[in-house]
Amino acid sequence: MDASHQETARKYGRRAVNEHRDEERELALLDEYLSLLQIGEAPPRKQFLEDHPELASAIECIEALEYMAPEPLAADSDPSGETLPLQSQLEAAPRDFGQYELLGEIGRGGMGVVYKARQKGLERFVAVKMILASHLASDEHVRRFQDEAKAAARMQHSNIVHIHDVGQEHGQHYFAMEYIEGESLAEPIAAGAIDTETAVQVTMAVARAVDHLHSQGIVHRDLKPSNILIDADGQPHVTDFGLAKFFGGDSQNTASGVITGTPSYMAPEQAGGRSRDIGPAADIYSLGAILYEMLTGRPPFREENPLDTLMEVLSCDPPLPRKLNPKVPRALELICLKCLAKSPEDRYESASDLAEELEHFARGEALQVRSPGPLQRLCGWTRRQPALALRLGALSVFYAIALVNYTFGVVDWTFHWRISLLVGTWAAASVVCQQFLESRRWSIPARFVWGTLDSLLFLSVLLVADGARSPLIVGYFLLIVGSGLWFRVRFVTFMTLLSLLSYGVLVTDSYFRRPALGTSIDRHVIFAVALIVVGASVAYLAQRVRTLSEFYGHKLP
Repeated sequence: MDASHQETARKYGRRAVNEHRDEERELALLDEYLSLLQIGEAPPRKQFLEDHPELASAIECIEALEYMAPEPLAADSDPSGETLPLQSQLEAAPRDFGQYELLGEIGRGGMGVVYKARQKGLERFVAVKMILASHLASDEHVRRFQDEAKAAARMQHSNIVHIHDVGQEHGQHYFAMEYIEGESLAEPIAAGAIDTETAVQVTMAVARAVDHLHSQGIVHRDLKPSNILIDADGQPHVTDFGLAKFFGGDSQNTASGVITGTPSYMAPEQAGGRSRDIGPAADIYSLGAILYEMLTGRPPFREENPLDTLMEVLSCDPPLPRKLNPKVPRALELICLKCLAKSPEDRYESASDLAEELEHFARGEALQVRSPGPLQRLCGWTRRQPALALRLGALSVFYAIALVNYTFGVVDWTFHWRISLLVGTWAAASVVCQQFLESRRWSIPARFVWGTLDSLLFLSVLLVADGARSPLIVGYFLLIVGSGLWFRVRFVTFMTLLSLLSYGVLVTDSYFRRPALGTSIDRHVIFAVALIVVGASVAYLAQRVRTLSEFYGHKLP
């Protein structure tokens, strides 16, 4: 790159930095203004715009939304004469919205907000949903909102929330739907696992409602406890069709590669962004996830952030329900796990089949699902505990080679029993670490302890063998690369430093304890530099993935 190009790059780089700083400053000023406005201490509008003319467009956008705000109350005190807080006044103030009187907010999601309302002409309570962004909504948001209304309006089922009205008021898109007096399924689940009979009945009813959806050519794509409302009679009602997909020939709802939904309840094809593969089987997976959570009190996969959860959905099997709740019947566990199969072909063929299977279970009749064979159980175990399975597999191969060498007299008995002791210790330590890894309280410390044990035991094997001259030293690279699978920069750095320290012990051993095994110092320097480069590269990739996870995690609907 010549000097002129370098100067141009620097100029645009400085401009980008300055623009970023200006944006941060404007956001901070706007946030301060809104905070003061909420407590009634904001400066006059005219004065604020004179001092900060660059915020004029933002202030205009805020004013465009003011029609949704409640009118000031004539009285601001309760019967006792005490002044009510501003927030309480706002929540207590009904406001007109066309033919509806909005009584209060009852929920909101990534795209919309829902109000309890009274329909004036018919004198009935309804739920009115609007686009959160109001006038600022993009065409894509409006389209998705309209698609949700269309999808819900096509449904006529006792366990699906009905749509009464769709329209616009003062430019605000809305639709009015049946108001369910009750709570979402998420609330009783939060209090603990639900009894088996209730879990079966709820899942059965929801499955039949979902089968009706599928018969109309619609996939819900966001089935989860918070989108299932339980009425006063204990009957479930499916709601929130914001991510519904028409799987007919004209389906254009989602671009390929776009991940939509809630990670803990996504089918693997949905978590992988393979929108063309998403069909009724994705909803069957979500039904299995809901049943799993009702039985165990937690979803099949729930990690610290969306990225880790998606990775678990794509590559791992969940813990067996009976391990989390021993009271779960084995037959019901099999039904649940069949719904959660990684491949859509291995799940129930339809939601109706799932409902019928649950009905057979409730009656104590024979089931379609069968217990997995030995090979299936082994594959399932490796997906549930990949870290342990990988170590035990590698140790088994290594020990098999060592046993062959001993059998044919390549090594003596002393060498063999030392290797046997180390391999046995390593396997036992891995099993113990896996148990701690499954505990949320000890999962992070367990990774560091496990990494330390791996490094120490690997060093011990090398010291028993040929030290720094052994071809097994490539295992240091495997330790570092394997640590990157946790997507933790600190852990990668920790394992890189441990590997360097361990290799330093080998080098010291080769020069002072066993000089006959010594090698050129250049070789050791090159190997150490290679470890550092690999560690830095893996840490960099882990950091990028974490950054993307934090950014896009907030964008998942």
